[in-house]
Amino acid sequence: MLWMTDEQYMTMALGQAEQAMAADEVPVGAVIVRDGVVLAAAHNGREQLRDPTAHAEMVAITQAAAALDSWRLDHCTLYVTLEPCPMCAGAIVQARIRRVVYGAEDPKAGAVRSLFRLLEDMRLNHRAEVEAGVMAERCGQLLTDFFKRQRSLGKK
Repeated sequence: MLWMTDEQYMTMALGQAEQAMAADEVPVGAVIVRDGVVLAAAHNGREQLRDPTAHAEMVAITQAAAALDSWRLDHCTLYVTLEPCPMCAGAIVQARIRRVVYGAEDPKAGAVRSLFRLLEDMRLNHRAEVEAGVMAERCGQLLTDFFKRQRSLGKK
């Protein structure tokens, strides 16, 4: 079994984000790993699926649960290019994901460190280890480029 570094897994998540961008989706990608095995790789799909819950993390959590045939992802690490929002942070807690590694901070909707600290909240029944800022500049630049392009095309 080949164990990779956080940066290598984040590079995989960035590949997913690039696929999202190519599909005119907000470029966020996610990968879920357990014991060195990639269980899920996903990107945002809200536009294509017309589903407000189709964030990269949500799709990846669903894939990983199917791969393990269990909703409990307690020995898993989630790699995601953007800090999870409240919905995704809630799903992380519900799935019992052990560790979350993210790239860029989300000052408008981040629920891990920026606006809220849901994954560390002692009032909840589960907490996750957090590693923030892994390849943050590259993750953030992808989002900046996407939204700059959207604005130049007159899109919201």
